[in-house]
Amino acid sequence: MIDLSHLAREGAEIRLRVTPRARRNAISLDEDTIRVHVTAPPEDGKANAAVVKLLAKSMGVAKSRLTLLRGATSRDKVFRLD
Repeated sequence: MIDLSHLAREGAEIRLRVTPRARRNAISLDEDTIRVHVTAPPEDGKANAAVVKLLAKSMGVAKSRLTLLRGATSRDKVFRLD
């Protein structure tokens, strides 16, 4: 798993691209884009919950500190670290 602890700053906005129903849970970097692959389906917020869990773990912060600002139903999402 990629270490994203350098992004763990108060008020930081993290932009990422999500791929639901992936083969495995993983985070990768393509040039300047953070890509998050989750096995959860995009139904009833399951994929968003999986993204929060994976992102919080890779940043070394609590899940409750991440807030979804934009992209609840989109592949492109923006999270804020509170």
